[in-house]
Amino acid sequence: MSLMVKGIVYEIKKNRILYLMCVPALIVLIMFCYIPFAGIWMAFTDFNVVDGIFGSKFVGLDNFTYFFSKNSMGWKVTYNTLYINFFSLILGIIVPVSIAVFLNEIRNKAYRRVAQSMMFFPYFISWVVVGAILYGIFSTDVGVANNILEFFGADPIRWYSEPKYWKWIIIFSSVWKWSGYSSILYMAAMANFDGSLYEAAKVDGANKLQRIVFLTIPMLKPTIIVLTLLSVGRIFYGDFGMIYGIVGNNPVLIDEVTVIDTYVYQSMRTLGFSYSTAIGLFQSLMGLILITAANKSAKKINDGEGLF
Repeated sequence: MSLMVKGIVYEIKKNRILYLMCVPALIVLIMFCYIPFAGIWMAFTDFNVVDGIFGSKFVGLDNFTYFFSKNSMGWKVTYNTLYINFFSLILGIIVPVSIAVFLNEIRNKAYRRVAQSMMFFPYFISWVVVGAILYGIFSTDVGVANNILEFFGADPIRWYSEPKYWKWIIIFSSVWKWSGYSSILYMAAMANFDGSLYEAAKVDGANKLQRIVFLTIPMLKPTIIVLTLLSVGRIFYGDFGMIYGIVGNNPVLIDEVTVIDTYVYQSMRTLGFSYSTAIGLFQSLMGLILITAANKSAKKINDGEGLF
């Protein structure tokens, strides 16, 4: 043990400048990531400000039980979160990979850079602006969507009074906003591909589609798996800014698209901190379970390679 201590002391002395540079980041990490862990105890109590976190009445799993009871929206918000995130995940793989492959096949560098910049631009737009754009499209009176429907002889739709459309509107909005950013990551991976493989395939008579299917996609597989694993870990997390930026407080639509994050916010205002903490803890645990299971599955289909 003494040798281990001496080794640690020697290492710290030898690289003391580097360790000192890490101190501010470690302080921030401890203050904002580890010390707040104590607040998890609120999930098992009936918290009140007077008694504090550890003095409040212990209620066990009552908050979790209520979340999944018939009187709560627990099952609905969980379903909404998984539904929106699952299809966003699937389309969020297909669309960026397709964009990256098509851009990679463009030989005109100037056109490719312009197209790439235009597709990357939505990443910088806030959800409030996206919500304003969608209002311009789906507004009942002056919206583009209804004008198109009327042009083809169809009846206009009162979009903001029809909840059934909004899950998919949100899904497509999410894919549109993030696809350009994700395609950059795939294009960066493709920049390291061995060009001689494509030349050999071309000599063997493989056409462009065959080179994409049998060379590009298989070589992109490790990158796709890593990005998918990162997305799976957040499949229980709904984008609070996205939901409120697009739907806002519309009472007709909010129940149809409310996700766990927005429900936590609503619960914190009405049902108290203990209940909202319990939901957040459930959300985190499910995310951990999912990313662990997905990582194990990825190792089986990717020759032992995963995120960790």
